[in-house]
Amino acid sequence: GVQPVSVCGGRLVPAELLDSGDLECSLCMRLFYEPVATPCGHTFCLKCLERCLDHNPNCPLCKENLSEYLAGRGYNKTLLTEEVLQRYLGDELADRKKIHEEEMNELSNLNQEVPIFVCTMPRYRLMIRRSMETGTKQFGMCIADDLKGFASHGCMLQVRDVKFFPDGRSVVDTIGVSRFKVLSHGQRDGYHTAQIEYLEDKKVEGDELVELLKLHDAVYDQANGWFTSLRDNMKSQILSHFGQLPSKDPDPQASPSGPPWCWWLLAVLPLENRAQLTILAMTSLKDRLMAIRRVLIFVTQSKETATKKCKKK
Repeated sequence: GVQPVSVCGGRLVPAELLDSGDLECSLCMRLFYEPVATPCGHTFCLKCLERCLDHNPNCPLCKENLSEYLAGRGYNKTLLTEEVLQRYLGDELADRKKIHEEEMNELSNLNQEVPIFVCTMPRYRLMIRRSMETGTKQFGMCIADDLKGFASHGCMLQVRDVKFFPDGRSVVDTIGVSRFKVLSHGQRDGYHTAQIEYLEDKKVEGDELVELLKLHDAVYDQANGWFTSLRDNMKSQILSHFGQLPSKDPDPQASPSGPPWCWWLLAVLPLENRAQLTILAMTSLKDRLMAIRRVLIFVTQSKETATKKCKKK
């Protein structure tokens, strides 16, 4: 009357002899969740295997090289293991799934624990992958800070594409979507996290808006003039990395972060990180435009001085 369980090799084992300990991942020591098999025949939880391959391209058990497998991301679910879990260890699997979902919900909160990429941080693979898995496809980026680990303001990035390579490297294509202020610093599994508050420009109206529009048009023309005056080789380098200068915005207050051309220009101008950070933190478009105008005046004067020196020689 005991229902048998069919296992590998066609052998039949009584269901009462099956224990959750028989189906534990050797990496996390918990019941398999989304079990996958490597080409060398070993089974692990998908997330456990991915984390191991972040640091070493070899199988955690037999040490066979899995570089090609890693690059292709062709993880194969072990359907038999999954079927045995669902059929005979349903309650244990439901508990394991609940824990996994709670962890994913925690990782999805883009205010309480935002993953932060710090420009000098080596452990970015897990952070990027989690951003993709949770579906947010976003993470924060901050410059490094010797005292706090990373700066007090940063930019949220949206992942557009990720390419993986056999040696473990990856290329992540992102675009900036919003700015934030860091309220508290944290860490999770070797990468930085933060509780944040999103930043928005304060809108103005009436006479202030009239003045802002004049300033906006004047600084845009100044920026366009500076870019047009650059040497061809420098101009082509900028165009290949950052694309064309975005067009002038008919409504500079339309976006919570102001006109896109300002951020394009700040990425292109020869500014130190700290100066960029100061402008990033501003919530007044007028202040940002005036700061950009000062930088443009400085780089234009420096260029004129250098040209005069060359002529004298």
